[in-house]
Amino acid sequence: MTQTAAPPDAEALYAELLRQVRARAAAEPALQLVGIASGGAWIAERLHADLGRAGRVAVVSSSMHRDDFAQRGLASSVQTHIPFDVNGASVLLIDDVLYTGRTVRAVINELFDHGRPARVALAVLADRGGRELPVAADLCAAQVNVPTGHSLDLARDDAGRLRFVLETLQP
Repeated sequence: MTQTAAPPDAEALYAELLRQVRARAAAEPALQLVGIASGGAWIAERLHADLGRAGRVAVVSSSMHRDDFAQRGLASSVQTHIPFDVNGASVLLIDDVLYTGRTVRAVINELFDHGRPARVALAVLADRGGRELPVAADLCAAQVNVPTGHSLDLARDDAGRLRFVLETLQP
C-alpha cells in the first residue's frame, strides 16, 4: 500500500467527537462507552479518560461475527472485554471510520452475545459513506471523502496521539 493525498486531522476530529460524547454523557450519565477493536478502542480509552471515568474501558471485537471470517480469520490480539452488565444498559459503540457497516453489524451481534442492551448508539470519528448495510452514526465528527480504491486507517503514536493514514489499496 502506498500513501496518497492528505488525510483528515484525526486530533481535530477527536476534539469534536469528545464535545459530542461529553454532551451525550451529561444527558445520559449511565451511558456505557464500548470501543470497537482496534481504532475504536483507542478512541474509547481517550474518551473514558477525558470524561474522568474510572475503571477499565469496554472493548468489543468483530472477529467472531464477521461475514468475511473465512477470508480474514480470527484476530488473536484483541478479545471482547465488557466490564459491565450489558442487560438493560445504554451503550455507545465507538469506532474510528464508518464505511460499509459490516463491522458495526458484527459488533452488535457480539454485544448481544453478552446480553440485551436497552439501547445501542454509534459514535465515529469519520463517516466515509459507501454503506452496504443500513447503519448510521448517531454521533460523527466529520463526513469525509475517500477516493475509490483507498483506505482510511487510524494510527496512534507512543504518546497516544491519533492520525489518519490514507493509503492506496493494491489490486
